[in-house]
Amino acid sequence: MKVSVAIITRNEAGRLPNCLESLTFADDILVVDSGSSDPTVSIAEEFGCRVLSEAWRGYAKQKQFAVDNCLYDLVLILDADERIPLETAEGIKGITQNENQLCAAYSFSRKNFFHNRWIRHCGWWPDRIVRLVDRRRGQFSDRLVHEQWLARGPVKALDFSIEHYSFRNYSDLIHKMEAYSSLSALEMLRKRKRVGWLPPITHGVWMFLRTYLLERGFLEGFDGLVISILNAGGSFLKYAKYREIRSDGSSGV
Repeated sequence: MKVSVAIITRNEAGRLPNCLESLTFADDILVVDSGSSDPTVSIAEEFGCRVLSEAWRGYAKQKQFAVDNCLYDLVLILDADERIPLETAEGIKGITQNENQLCAAYSFSRKNFFHNRWIRHCGWWPDRIVRLVDRRRGQFSDRLVHEQWLARGPVKALDFSIEHYSFRNYSDLIHKMEAYSSLSALEMLRKRKRVGWLPPITHGVWMFLRTYLLERGFLEGFDGLVISILNAGGSFLKYAKYREIRSDGSSGV
């Protein structure tokens, strides 16, 4: 059975080449770009990828569009900042050779790297995530953030990992905290829950304690402290921004 790879991009020229170099096992690579102003598209074309331009729909809908436009039903869903180690590539090849035993989806553990080292704590490991799917038996959820593949059938946990190089510096962490807290607040708006002034504080404090102590972020040194603080900040801002939306009646954050 052949396998497609679906990647969504926007201004990923710096990280996309390493991702594509790790995909020599793929029979089809589709890059769906949402208006890159850097050489992302030309890099993808140089690697022989099929490239589609599509206006940004949101994480879940953009990835669903990419999956729907792949050539083959077995699809590996990746981000441009992820890489497939050789051992994992061999594991995926093994799955393609057993079409009759194909599961609805497969999950991988994900190694998150920051400042050129693997972060094993702060809730960043094993960070298990569904990425190899039979698109005939599932679809993405409609969540605005932390989108998930909803499989209709068994999901097998593989002993292989994906490498993730999402954050280059503290500024990247802050940018994600800002963006994701806004999306999470909008997601909360769908449920229309009442939130007083105390939940932003209690959720923020709890997230720090959870990340730094329970998930042993203190073992990651100063990086662990920064990650814990920013996790707490993201949790605080999610509830604070939701209160702001509800109070002024706007839909923007």
